[in-house]
Amino acid sequence: MLRVVSRDSPLSVVQVREALSLFPSVDYLPVFLQSFGDRNKHISLMADIAPDFFTRELDEMLIQNRADIAVHSAKDLPYPLPSELELFALLEASDKTDSLVSKNNLTLAQLPAGARVGTSSKARKAELLRYRPDLEVAGVRGTIEERIAFVDTGIFDALIVASCALKRLGLEHRAADVLPFQTHPLQGNLAIVGRRDRADMKQIFQPKDIRRKYGTVTLVGFGPGNPDLLTIGGDKALAKADVIFHDDLLDKTFLSRYPAEKIYVGKRRDIHRFRQEEINELIYQTAVSGENTVRLKGGDPMIFAHGREEIDFLQSRLVETDVIPGISAGIALAACTHIPLTHRGLASSVAFVTGHSGKEAPVPSADTLIYYMGGAALPAIAKRLMESGRREDLPVALVHNVSLPDQKIYYSSLKELQYSIIKYPTPILLIAGEVVSFENQEARKQKVLITGTSDKDYDHYTNRIHTPLVKIQKIKDNERLQASLKTINTFDWIVFTSRYGVRYFFEALHETQSDIRALAAVRLASVGKTTTAELRNYHIYPDIESETESAEGLINYFSDIQLTKKRILLPRSDKGLKQLLEALENMGNILIDIPVYRNTVNEEAEKTDLSLFQKIIFSSPSGVEAFAQLYGEMPTGIQLIAKGKTTARKLYETI
Repeated sequence: MLRVVSRDSPLSVVQVREALSLFPSVDYLPVFLQSFGDRNKHISLMADIAPDFFTRELDEMLIQNRADIAVHSAKDLPYPLPSELELFALLEASDKTDSLVSKNNLTLAQLPAGARVGTSSKARKAELLRYRPDLEVAGVRGTIEERIAFVDTGIFDALIVASCALKRLGLEHRAADVLPFQTHPLQGNLAIVGRRDRADMKQIFQPKDIRRKYGTVTLVGFGPGNPDLLTIGGDKALAKADVIFHDDLLDKTFLSRYPAEKIYVGKRRDIHRFRQEEINELIYQTAVSGENTVRLKGGDPMIFAHGREEIDFLQSRLVETDVIPGISAGIALAACTHIPLTHRGLASSVAFVTGHSGKEAPVPSADTLIYYMGGAALPAIAKRLMESGRREDLPVALVHNVSLPDQKIYYSSLKELQYSIIKYPTPILLIAGEVVSFENQEARKQKVLITGTSDKDYDHYTNRIHTPLVKIQKIKDNERLQASLKTINTFDWIVFTSRYGVRYFFEALHETQSDIRALAAVRLASVGKTTTAELRNYHIYPDIESETESAEGLINYFSDIQLTKKRILLPRSDKGLKQLLEALENMGNILIDIPVYRNTVNEEAEKTDLSLFQKIIFSSPSGVEAFAQLYGEMPTGIQLIAKGKTTARKLYETI
């Protein structure tokens, strides 16, 4: 005779009889006891209760071999089950709806505003308030009979109860309304659980297990995109599938070889056809309807792919799920680019990182870092890496469409990347680390277009073409500048924002035969290294240099020292730096803003075939404007590199 353990509520007693009635040849002895949840009715079920709140004592009876099986309401089962236990059978549910029990048998629509409704579920509370936000919803505990008594005595005006519970107890006449709620997927199902090592017990109850009618669910990794890299196991699963839920497979025709129904559930930045919760539900519904289901994902199902979320969603609903691995793009990258992820003496660790959060992206201590899903956040990631201590010339590579015929590789450095834009379709991966240097030979082959007035700062590019898009012309007979030089010792600061500002300032100083010693008490600021190098030609060294090689760096410095009530001379281009001017004036300073040269479009510049280049470098906002004027629009598939944040902002605005 089998020992059958259950909770001791009237509903649980009835459920044991119902479950065992399906097995008339089985003799059994019921054992009823109170669970932790039954003894502690003061604990609200809408709180974060333990998964085994109602099953703990029953589980222990089975594990200690003091009972053969346990009968539960399936929705009370903990997930996961204790390792010693196994679900032998999930029994068919006759009714999965919720009903309203109310005073005077009022329906949900008839309940007056402010009526007090009891429920034991957060989900039911949310559903109820969605339909009737004017009601008061409160938690309730106790057996079904005890809860109904709360309505009869006026403690509650109404109560939400599972319809199957009312029917099992012969109380269906108390249902005033069947509610249009989405209920727990296991509501109404009974579950028979036993020890994992009791194959004899499983054999008895398994014939009534409705999961035998379920279809299989398999998460399959397609790999990085090239169909040749799909595993044999993945191909077999796809061939057996009735339904395939697939992501953005880059070879759109490949799935046509499989007879299954194909449903696209892919996600791209800002374009989500389905929310993840909806995808989970779709997979679940196809499985319980008996269809063999494949959830096909790019890369590997368990790497940045919601694989575990889908497994938990399905298995908590008692749908077993298999996983077939795929080659993640971060792994395939190494073979497809010949960049090793590790190398003896150079890199002994690698980390795969999500780049969604951009400037907040994690920076593991691994030697080689591979960022997935960086997209437009790649410049922010580069800056984040430098702020975390990685050197600015650390080599990086961006790899688009890993493994596919149109795979593209962009070689760069962190310094370049922080102000770069590449108009490309996703997906793209960023790999950063010393291992990228193995492909330096390929990096040196890259053809680079220099658009600024000088290319002497770019000697490290051996295959470069210099096509200046702007012309610099000194403003002659500059009376304002000459007047300022006569009183140069009255200035507190001179801020130089370009090499040409330096050059034409000192030329004017020479032409007016001004004594350079007049600068002794004047502090000098430089916008960046190139401007500082020009100052050194005159044996002058700035007091401060922008760390970002941009006006923002100067603004940040002056803001930090709270610069105010100072006379500042700004010898600049006729284009000006509006942001810098406004910032210094807003701090309460006096700005003498004097154009010393004109920056014009180089009308003699000729358009070149941009498809020959891998990089285009812009050294000034005016260069970006000139490029847009000459070419009409920014090219796709080419790394656009700005020198400094100000130029980068102009580049972003122009894209």
